[in-house]
Amino acid sequence: MRAMKKVYFLIILGICVCCSSCVDVVEQYTFKANGSCNVTYNFDMSHAVSVLMNLMSDSVTATPQFAIVKDTSMNYYSALPDSTQAKMTSSEAEIAKASNLSILMNLKKRQMKVSISHESKTAADLEFYLQRLSKLAADNHLNTSGKEDKGFKGVDVQQLIAGQDCYNYQITPHKFYRIIDKTKFNQFLKKTQATFAMARAMLIETPYKLVLKFAKPVKKLDNPKAVLSADRRQVTLQTNMDEIMRNPMVMNLKVDF
Repeated sequence: MRAMKKVYFLIILGICVCCSSCVDVVEQYTFKANGSCNVTYNFDMSHAVSVLMNLMSDSVTATPQFAIVKDTSMNYYSALPDSTQAKMTSSEAEIAKASNLSILMNLKKRQMKVSISHESKTAADLEFYLQRLSKLAADNHLNTSGKEDKGFKGVDVQQLIAGQDCYNYQITPHKFYRIIDKTKFNQFLKKTQATFAMARAMLIETPYKLVLKFAKPVKKLDNPKAVLSADRRQVTLQTNMDEIMRNPMVMNLKVDF
């Protein structure tokens, strides 16, 4: 039994490490007329989990541990240990309190999804949040399983949002500019290239979609790959990690609205 548990936890570790990069990402912004904005990061690792599960023996997938199901939502700040909360600045605490985290994990159904959402009251708040998001996750260890649950170690949020640290933002009430930082992006690639190579070998795709919804029509869009809706109120950019690695500039986006 001890050996079986060891195998189980090694497999879960492998899933979490691999899926942190081999993931379907949908990043969505909803800008409201009052200047606020809801931003949501949806990470779907189900396809990668399905591929990895196919490599496991029936004896391993039949263990009770694989019947564990997690379907929970929590406030980001509340998920932090008390000791971590005490070390946060007032600005960091406000970011965390205005954010929520949702986790769905069901290995039997080959599901693993994580969602991080945040509401910014102003354009300045949004820019501050986006510039601090990766650092906030890196500095803080989330108790995503709840204090009473010792059998589930949670999801490494830092790994999921690591790529979000590669951008420089300029956001005002009338524009959303995001330019990739080549130095940070190259550092990100060095850390993850082995995982992406593994994903390609296992035929695991890494699609990425960015959706921006506006309360008023877009005046100017600077990205030939991005698609503007007929009513000029939604911008959609679809690509994948292979394309981004070949041409990081595909992620640059300037929208005036």
